[in-house]
Amino acid sequence: MQDKHSQGEGIRPPRSDANHSKNNPDLQDQRSAIENTEQNKTNQPLAIELRKISKRFGQVQANNNIDLQVQRGTVHGIVGENGAGKSTLMSILYGFYQADSGEILINGSPANIKNSRDAISAGIGMVHQHFMLVDTFTVLENVLLGAEQSAVLKKSADNARQALQHLSDEYQMSVPLDTLTGELPVGQQQRTEILKALYRNAEILILDEPTGVLTPQEADQLFRVLQALKERGVTIILITHKLREIMDITDNVSVLRMGEIVSTQRTADTNIAELAELMVGRKLQTQHFNKVEHPNGSNGIEVHNLTVTDDRGLTRVDNVSFEVKAGEIVGIAGVAGNGQSTLLRVLAGIEPPDSGSFIINGRTVDAQTHVNPKEMREIGVQHVPEDRLKLGLIKSFTAAESSVLGYQNRRRFNWRVFLNMRSIRAACKSLMQAFDVRPSDPKLKSASFSGGNQQKLILARELDQSPSVLLVGQPTRGVDIGAIELIHKKIIDIRDANCAVLLVSVELDEIMTLSDRIIVMFEGRIVGTVSGKDADKTTLGLMMANAMESAA
Repeated sequence: MQDKHSQGEGIRPPRSDANHSKNNPDLQDQRSAIENTEQNKTNQPLAIELRKISKRFGQVQANNNIDLQVQRGTVHGIVGENGAGKSTLMSILYGFYQADSGEILINGSPANIKNSRDAISAGIGMVHQHFMLVDTFTVLENVLLGAEQSAVLKKSADNARQALQHLSDEYQMSVPLDTLTGELPVGQQQRTEILKALYRNAEILILDEPTGVLTPQEADQLFRVLQALKERGVTIILITHKLREIMDITDNVSVLRMGEIVSTQRTADTNIAELAELMVGRKLQTQHFNKVEHPNGSNGIEVHNLTVTDDRGLTRVDNVSFEVKAGEIVGIAGVAGNGQSTLLRVLAGIEPPDSGSFIINGRTVDAQTHVNPKEMREIGVQHVPEDRLKLGLIKSFTAAESSVLGYQNRRRFNWRVFLNMRSIRAACKSLMQAFDVRPSDPKLKSASFSGGNQQKLILARELDQSPSVLLVGQPTRGVDIGAIELIHKKIIDIRDANCAVLLVSVELDEIMTLSDRIIVMFEGRIVGTVSGKDADKTTLGLMMANAMESAA
């Protein structure tokens, strides 16, 4: 029996026209072709079938009795809140974890996947949310690593170069093979990961939050690549919290909640609102925050002709001046790499300016003044870094330990010689509950939490200090739709408590939702400022491309 949404349903003639169908060979051929196509899809073995997969970590049931079917040559989306079990499930499929129970079938046959090598042998590749590349290796060396075809390295490299050139041409994924990976933009690093999987003959490709670190332009390019892969028969599993992307690129979508699949359906048969409700188990309210048009507070941040160059002598921040008042959110919009990240690090005391100065909470800093993040924290400046793994927490630390990083010497956490772990765990537990960090176990390693829950833990730590100045970079990167709602409300609350907030985000919707004023940066310079109340995507997009004059 055919599904009512199948391809043939929409053109099948009414029963009363049966004789017309018999007398019309073209229509008969068309109907037969469609029915044969649907029959072939039904008879074709599934690319992936997971049966009754369960996985527990201590008291946490990450996956519970999961059944999942992924059709060959399709893009299958997997969505769910942070901590719903998405990454755990895919890590089981890729051999990083072993399921406590259940069975994996690849192309209709049982597969015993004990490690990533078994997964690769089964034709599975995975591009992780945080890339698995060696920064000091070239692209070619990263692709070859662990896949050398000959004891003679040069021969392997020559063969790989030829194969990668073919793959790059076929899928329009040009990457400079002899460039150090650490010097590449994140979009090209991601292409390197995809090429690495394809070079290993991956027929099934898993992508975990692939657009979390990409610009909108890089994300568009990625989706063109995925479409080309799909057209050539590659099966793609896409884990993302961005529901608009699910609607744009996937054929089918499964929703996980609390470690269980609560829905699997054709993407064409659902919508963003329904998926969001399935993810969080409740209706989400559309957020409308009041804009502060004329803040009356004193200046929390004043920046005067600030210029910063990097180690290679490139100007990252170019003669920038602006101010942020207490009780105001100023958002900085711009394509990644246009100076926003450098600006945040300088204001946080991580990097010094080359010229110019800034005053933050009454403290003046210039090229001759040396400050550090500790001094900034002591004067009420809190910083939520863009890169949570490098600057926000330590993966090998427990959640409790990460929750006091930078504040471990506070009296309530410190017994002069030893940390007061009982007090630290109690404080961490309270933060976890306030920010809905899952699982709410302070003793778990920081690495055991999903990226979104790591982000919530860092935000909880910094906002708990009642900052008078908050520097926040990419606050909802890798965060699910329910948690975004919570984080946005917390940032507005801190503004309303008379904090000066400087917000950096590549998400235009986020910038427009939260900002009272929006500064746009291009190539290290400020190219315009608009009121948050009057901002629109078209204008901001033109400013981000420095194209306002040509558009006029």
